[in-house]
Amino acid sequence: MSNLPDLIKKFDVKTDTAYGLIRIFLGIALLVRGWMILSRPESLMELGVERESFVWVSLIGFSHLIGGGLMGVGFLTRIGALIQIPILFSATFFVYSQTKLMMGGQSFELAALVLFLLCVYFVFGGGSFAGYNYFSKQTPAN
Repeated sequence: MSNLPDLIKKFDVKTDTAYGLIRIFLGIALLVRGWMILSRPESLMELGVERESFVWVSLIGFSHLIGGGLMGVGFLTRIGALIQIPILFSATFFVYSQTKLMMGGQSFELAALVLFLLCVYFVFGGGSFAGYNYFSKQTPAN
């Protein structure tokens, strides 16, 4: 067990990596969510969205697809987060406003958590583990 303090010290200096891994996970999760919405839009219709709102459902799917992809790769992370903040804000405070806390399935807590993380990435950016940092450090070959 003497290695546990050493392991903790080793991970304490890797907080940028953890921040980047959370960004990658959130981006991939939103990308998959967008793909699921676009491939099966009737799933949102089952949640109570009217058929006349199909254009909005498609917009939500494309926003998650594009914004999640940008966040997952680490390019234009702030723009990827900004694209999705209005959607998650409306999901948190309008769609899930009638649900109770600690309900199963898609709930207020999950939407609020994703909204919070999107706001964090919008304000602070993708971190040092982002794709644009990797390519900005590359020098062109002469």
